[in-house]
Amino acid sequence: MTETERREEEFDAQVAELMKPDEPGGKKKKVHKKWSRKRKIITAAAAALVVLAGFRACGGKEGAMAVSTTPLTKGDVKEVLSLTGPISGTDSVDVFSNLHSEVQALYVKEGDHVEQGQVLAELNTADAQREVDVAKNAYDLAVAEFDEQAVSAANGYAKAVQDYNTAKGNYDRSVVLAQAGNISQVDLETARNTMEDAAREVASYRVENGQPLPAKSYELRIKEAQYELETKQEALEDTKITSPITGTVVRVNTKVGRFADETGDTAEPLFVIENLDTLELEIDVSEYSIGKVALGQAAVITADILNGDTVSGEVTAISPTGEEKGGGSTERVIPTTIRINDKDSRLIAGITARAELTLNEAHDTWVVPGSAVIDQADGSYIAAVNGGTVELIPVDRGVESDIQTEVKARGEIPLEEGMEIITSPDAGLTDGMAVTAVPAA
Repeated sequence: MTETERREEEFDAQVAELMKPDEPGGKKKKVHKKWSRKRKIITAAAAALVVLAGFRACGGKEGAMAVSTTPLTKGDVKEVLSLTGPISGTDSVDVFSNLHSEVQALYVKEGDHVEQGQVLAELNTADAQREVDVAKNAYDLAVAEFDEQAVSAANGYAKAVQDYNTAKGNYDRSVVLAQAGNISQVDLETARNTMEDAAREVASYRVENGQPLPAKSYELRIKEAQYELETKQEALEDTKITSPITGTVVRVNTKVGRFADETGDTAEPLFVIENLDTLELEIDVSEYSIGKVALGQAAVITADILNGDTVSGEVTAISPTGEEKGGGSTERVIPTTIRINDKDSRLIAGITARAELTLNEAHDTWVVPGSAVIDQADGSYIAAVNGGTVELIPVDRGVESDIQTEVKARGEIPLEEGMEIITSPDAGLTDGMAVTAVPAA
């Protein structure tokens, strides 16, 4: 009897001893929730027997490590980016009002289709009309004051010009008389001063194109009053709440009798209008994946509401800037928009859907489990079992899915159909190590 056979016989005897009844007469003890020490030993022994049986069935060598293997085959592999996000309309508008006026009439409800410019609600116009009247009176007063000052300016300017002409005539005569010695130098200076005073009076008037005008302040008063009047008129017009776009009313957050500027603590809009003719899905793509996403890229979209069906979409917008992912992560994400191309009445705005983008794919290529690839300083390897020993094969990684990786031979060792590839190689595995291949289930 060999040493191995002797150890196996002793092991079998120990297991048989452990499997005997716990009490005399062949009676079993009551089952307890906690395992007894003997029961733990029995379980461990049973597990060891299973491993030993697998080892024997695979013709394992004494002292060789058992490794799980899978045959190398060709297949297809896809690298897919799968992200969730909310569905919304292609155009969405929140309708607010800053008027402190009561809602007098409400013309729409949630789900109604509306056209651009359609009246959604009307507010009480009493306060707004009163403010328009006050502003109109202020404007009319400013215009009247301007007109009054215009008449005064015209009369004053005409008199100033007349006085100047008279003063200049007197001065010119005084110059001649002074030269003849008929008046004193003091009289001449008096005539000059009178003329200069008259000239300054003429210059004090605003004149444009020969027309005297009131002071600039009167024009400014008219402009201010006009602006105030236009603002109040717009407020009066705003008592009719209209839709800025053509779409569907998805939210109504007001009712008759409530003030338009009071829609709750969260300052909700009076109405939310969305264009639901075409839907969009908003997703946040990691900065590590955004380089593989492009405008026009196809997407497959799923949602619980579709009950297993899918619809197609395409990337229509990629934000030029990233933002924080949140949750304490330093990773950045890039907001990306996917337009849903297929029409499906089951899809509605506001629900969550999942988009799958194919980032890369390979067909009819060597494929191994992702866990089978060993990354070392000098490159990647896969470990094959050849004649009971490990053979490390240099490879290059290709397309990777969540569970599979494409591999390409990187050295002189060719990849061949049926090679027994170790599915999860141990860190201590070395080239030429004795192992026993145990095919994965």
